[in-house]
Parts: sequence; structure tokens; C-alpha cells
Amino acid sequence: MLAEPFNWHPGMWKMLTVAMCVALLGCLQAQELQGHVSIILLGATGDLAKKYLWQGLFQLYLDEAGRGHSFSFHGAALTAPKQGQELMAKALESLSCPKDMEPSHCAEYKDQFLQLSGYHQLKTAEDYQALNKDIEAQLQPKGLREAGRIFYFSVPPFAYTDIARNINSSCRPGPGAWLRVVLEKPFGHDHLSAQQLATELGSFFQEEEMYRVDHYLGKQAVAQILPFRDQNRKALDGLWNQHHVERVEIIMKETVDAKGRTSFYEEYGVIRDVLQNHLTEILTLVAMELPHSVSSVEAVLRHKLRLFQALRGLQRVSAVVGQYQAYSEQVRRELQKLDSFHSLTPTFAGVLVHVDNLRWEGVPFILMSGKALDERVGYARILFKNQACCVQSEKHWAAAQSQCLPRQLVFHIGHGDLGSPAVLVSKNLFRPSLPSSWKEVEGPPGLRIFGSPLSSYYAYSPVQERDAYSILLSHIYHGRKDSFITTENLLASWGFWTPLLESLAHTVPRLYPGGAENGHLLDFEFSSGRLFFSQQQPEQLVPGPGSAPMPSDFQVLRAKYRESPLVSAWSEELISKLATDIEATAVQAVRRFGQFHLALSGGSSPVALFQQLATAHYGFPWAHTHLWLVDERCVPLSDPESNFQGLQAHLLQHVRVPYLNIHPMPVHLQQRLCAEEDQGAQLYAREISTLVANSSFDLVLLGMGTDGHTASLFPQSPTGLDGEQLVVLTTSPSQPHRRMSLSLPLINRAKKVAVLVMGRMKREITTLVSRVGHEPKKWPISGVLPHSGQLVWYMDYDAFLG
Repeated sequence: MLAEPFNWHPGMWKMLTVAMCVALLGCLQAQELQGHVSIILLGATGDLAKKYLWQGLFQLYLDEAGRGHSFSFHGAALTAPKQGQELMAKALESLSCPKDMEPSHCAEYKDQFLQLSGYHQLKTAEDYQALNKDIEAQLQPKGLREAGRIFYFSVPPFAYTDIARNINSSCRPGPGAWLRVVLEKPFGHDHLSAQQLATELGSFFQEEEMYRVDHYLGKQAVAQILPFRDQNRKALDGLWNQHHVERVEIIMKETVDAKGRTSFYEEYGVIRDVLQNHLTEILTLVAMELPHSVSSVEAVLRHKLRLFQALRGLQRVSAVVGQYQAYSEQVRRELQKLDSFHSLTPTFAGVLVHVDNLRWEGVPFILMSGKALDERVGYARILFKNQACCVQSEKHWAAAQSQCLPRQLVFHIGHGDLGSPAVLVSKNLFRPSLPSSWKEVEGPPGLRIFGSPLSSYYAYSPVQERDAYSILLSHIYHGRKDSFITTENLLASWGFWTPLLESLAHTVPRLYPGGAENGHLLDFEFSSGRLFFSQQQPEQLVPGPGSAPMPSDFQVLRAKYRESPLVSAWSEELISKLATDIEATAVQAVRRFGQFHLALSGGSSPVALFQQLATAHYGFPWAHTHLWLVDERCVPLSDPESNFQGLQAHLLQHVRVPYLNIHPMPVHLQQRLCAEEDQGAQLYAREISTLVANSSFDLVLLGMGTDGHTASLFPQSPTGLDGEQLVVLTTSPSQPHRRMSLSLPLINRAKKVAVLVMGRMKREITTLVSRVGHEPKKWPISGVLPHSGQLVWYMDYDAFLG
């Protein structure tokens, strides 16, 4: 007999569906609860671990315990087990709970955390194998699935490679579990060392496995910069540009000195310690173009890298450096140096940065940090131009709302008079929108911030203040990479800073007493792309015997070289002198003939000259100047290797030369490069003959190669050394091989020829050429001698004296 079919009521289907979903959710939660995360802190007994990392890990446990994963915490160091356990236990004694947590609950969590924490000596490959077995042994009895492992490298960078090798070979989690490796700065000493370290680490870990920590990115005010810009797009769109921003200041001041840390500081100094990382990251967050989605890690990285490409290269005149007076004595004592030792390591630096794009052109970004200063404070301050003119007297201005009052936006990172993270917006700008995790606050009566009472700002602070490391550890645990430094980001930053660091290597920093006694000694000003101290250095602060000389200790030297006038000085003064001489020649030519024809060489040496002419010579008659090239590589004019592209980047885009007065060499014709049949050389020669009287340039700027070549006229090659041709095609021994060049006979028709020689690498050829006669086939530079004009040599001391 067949059973009657069961009639399902619609409500029963609904109940069954709900029951199945609840059961499935329960299964998923049970499975998730079986996931185990092992966190290994390398350098567990060091200062950073004791001050921040153990507390950060405890906060992570408080936040995440019972929410999906079980935990174990493994402190590790080179110290022997017994001593290491004692040191770690001492570090864990200072763990604290949030103020609003019941003491009994706090004690319970601390006991749990201590039971989950253990110490391991990690010294050999066998130690890492033992750690791996210990982690696996914790999982098996409880039937736990391993979710992942976090290795936090709180150790010096020289140890990174060996540790990475051991983790990769012996201590990776099993299939299906993730690995996250956390790296602390410094990430290298310059671009080359950072590249080497990145390559070494990249051979053991994938990019997505590495989390490079810049703890400033975990600070609440810094982490709010991009979200604030995003949430207030409408108000900021019209203000966040060169037309409205007067300047941007990114500052970190400290009252402590480097006592006890001079071994680290001697190697790195303040620029590597603070500016290259912390302040540069803030710079990118303030100045980068805002992506459509600020939560997209990839989009934010792309926009950061574009900003690095727009940063103007730094020179020695872009910075001022100082050193507190007691520093050298501290170094002598801590590092057992001789009594005559004087350190050149800066403990204070101010740097002027420019962003060469449409948004920020001409806006100065000031980055400054130092030790032994008058206060401890950090902030990013955007000061807006005051473009209002108020007719009524100040007593009639609306309180805090008048457009004649200062207008500024401040991301206050911490400390200072405010004492906590904050975002401040002048009330005469706009009322900002912030997330619910920030609250509007009122400070103590009478408190003034940057010259204005706090009451004149809309002021916001976090509802709950959190330590930067706690925030970053949470992001690492959750796999969020938006607060960490990628390899590309790191190398772009070092690429920007390394040239300045190299140029400052032998600069004597200004000495300052420290603290409030500094007075105005470290105040600095900026003008025409240069940064300089406002006050002269007092005599009593000059370093004693054995200190290195300052460039200003030497005057510009005038002498003879190869029977022609020689001007020699430190590179900075030399470039300034040459730029002044070129301007004087230009003014005189325009006064006499109505125009000035200037032929410029390419390469690296003239870059500083181009920048000097662009930023410091406002009387230059650019409107009446014709610019020609001495030589060109046979590449498209848009190619970075092109001499014209260098001229465009460092000079032409900054000055107003009429379009028809710019004469690039025609190396790219008929979609071909320097083809003989295109007659590009003859074309350029005809253009010169047509526009330049007697084909005699008013001034030709040349360089000298280490092989004695000049322009693109090379030794052992007769092309262009004599004959009737004005412009020739030549072959270089280095790539790109094909070149176009003015010939030696054309160069010698010039009214004036200036030869710029810079750098220690030129010392040998400078000595050699000083002794030879007229031998252009061996040394083309020796053939430069204007028939009726003047030849002047400009050499820096490195090239002239070695």
C-alpha cells in the first residue's frame, strides 16, 4: 500500500530553510574556530618589543580572542633559553588593559595571554626546525587547523636574510595556511642597499607576504589623511592646489637626544631615520592625486608612485642640517672614538621639496625633523593663501569666520600643546565631515595653535585613542596591506633621497646647544628653490680643530688653465657663478644685437646649472634668447635619454622662451633616427646659418668627458674635428652610439665658450689635458679655442684639486 504524499505547508518550508541556514552557519563557525594563528616575535627581549610590540600583541588578543581563531605567541631571540625567558617575563609584566575594562576581566585575559606565550632561542637552522615542530605539536592534540603564521622581525636589518632563509626552508606553515612577515625599518641605507635587501628578501618571500612597517602610518591622524580628503572632496576640490595653498609643513620635533643610540645614529642620521620614511609617507598622502577609491590598495600605490615621479630632484641647496653640540662627545664616549673626532652626522634637517605637476607647481613643501629641540610634536600643516581684503577694522570681523584671518588645515599627529591626535580646520575654510570614530572637541581656554586660538578651528580627535603598533598589528592579522610600504614604494623613496644624502655626505652641520637655548639658531628661510639658515653661525659654535671645512670657507678661485681663464669653486658656488656670467652675457648681447644665441650641452653636469637659471635668475632675457643644442643622442626627443628632454625637464618648462626660439636637433625625421639620407645634420646647419649671424653663437656651453671628448666629438674619430661641415653625425663608444653634434670649427666660431667640468671622476682627465697641446684627434677638448672669442674653464674643486 502506497503512503499518501506529505503536504508541506509554506510556513514549514520557511522554518526548514532557516534551520538549515543556522546549522550551516554553525558548521562554518565551528570550522573557523578551529583555525590557529601563531605569532612569532623575533627580538622579543629588545627595546621595541618591550615598549610597544608585546603590548600591541596583547591588545590584538583582547580584540580577537574568541572571534574565530585560537592563538599562540612565541617570543624569540638569540639569548639562551633561561635568560631569555626571564627577560621576556619581565617585559610581559607591564601589559595593561583599556581603562574601561573591569580589573577582574583584565587579570583573566593577562593570565590567558601569558599561558599562550613562550620563549624560543632562534640561533641555528635546527632552532627553526624545532620551532616548527613545536607549533605543529600544539595543533595536533586539539585537532586545530593552522590558519597562518606571523613572523615579526624586530631585529637589525643585517639579520633579515639569514632569518628569512631559515623561515623559508624550515618554518613555513603547511598548505592552505598563510604566511605574513613583518619588517621594521631601516630598509636599507640608500637606493642600492635597499634594492639589494629587497632582492634578497624577494628570493624567500612573495610581495604579498611582506609587511614593511612605518609606524607613522598607524598613527591615527596620519591614517585619517586620505579618508579625510575623500570624505571632504567637494570642499577641498577647489582648494587643494597651487592657486590656494601657500605652503605645506610636515614636521616631527623631538626633545630627546641620541644618547645611548649613537651607533645607530652615526650610520643613519635624521634624514634616513625620519624624513626618508615617516615624513615622505605623509608627503605622499597629502600631495598625491586622490584615487576614485581610497580603499583600493593598488590604486593608492599607483598614485603614490606617480607623485614620486613628479618630485623635483633634491640638491645640496634644498636642505639645511644641524647637530646638537653634545652629539660628537656622546659618539666619542659610546663608540670609543679619538678626542679629535668630530661627527658630520646631522641630528636636525630641514628640506625644501617641490612637486612639479599642475596641482602643486610652485608650492613649497617643508619637511623638518630634529633631536634636542624645544618641544615634542608632530604634524602636517596645510597653510592656505589669504586672498581676502577686509575693509572694516579687525574689531568688526566676525569671530573666527573672517576671510582675513589665517586659513589652515592641520593633521596633528600627537604631543605638543594639544597632547593627542587631532584634525583642525579653520572655521573660515569649511566645516569638515569626519567618521563617527572621531568626535568634535573643545580645548582648554586660551590655548593657541599656530597663532590662532583653538576656538577658531573645528577640532576633532579620536573617540578612542589607540597606539600605532596596536593598529598595525590588527591590520597585519586581518591581511590589510594599505598601511604598509611596498617594494616599489620603498625604492621610489630611496631614489628620491639618495642624491641629497650623497651631496650632504661631507657637509658640516650647524651646531646648536639643544632645547630652549636653540633660540632662533635653527630658523631657516627658502627662496628660489634654496633653503638657508636665517641667522649667521655664532663663532663659539664653530667646530674645533680637525673638523671639515665649509664650502663657504673657500672663495671662488681665479687662475689660468691651458692659457685660458679658469674659475674654480665648490660645485654650488661654481654653478651660481656660471649662471651669473651667462645671464650677464645674455643681457649684453640683447642690448647690442636684440637677441642672444645660446648653445647648450646635454648630460648630467649642466642639470644643476639649468635649475639655477630657472629658479634664481629672473632678470634673464628669455624672451630674446634662442636655445640650441650642442649635441644630441639619436633617440626620439621624448626619450629620457634625449638631451632635449633633459633641457625640457630642468629648464624649458620653468621659463618663458618663445616656441620659435627653441631649436632641437632634427635627429628624428621620416620616422627614422639619424639616417644619412634624411640630411638632418645639413638641415640643422642651414637653420644655424639662417638665424645666427656668421654662424657665431654668443655662448656655447661644453663639458669634458673622462676620455677627453666634448660635445659628441670623440677621440680617435676624425668626424667633426675639421673641415667645412657645421653639424655632423658621429659615433659614441657608449650607447646610444649614434649622435649628432656641432663640429669643432663651428664651436670655435663662438664669441664665448664655457667649459663646465665637475666631479672627482674628472680629476685625472683634468690633469692630463692641462699638459697636452693641440691634439684634438686624441683629446677633442684640446681643440676648443675660439678664433676671435673667449674660452673660460669652470671647474669645481673636486675636478680641479681631487
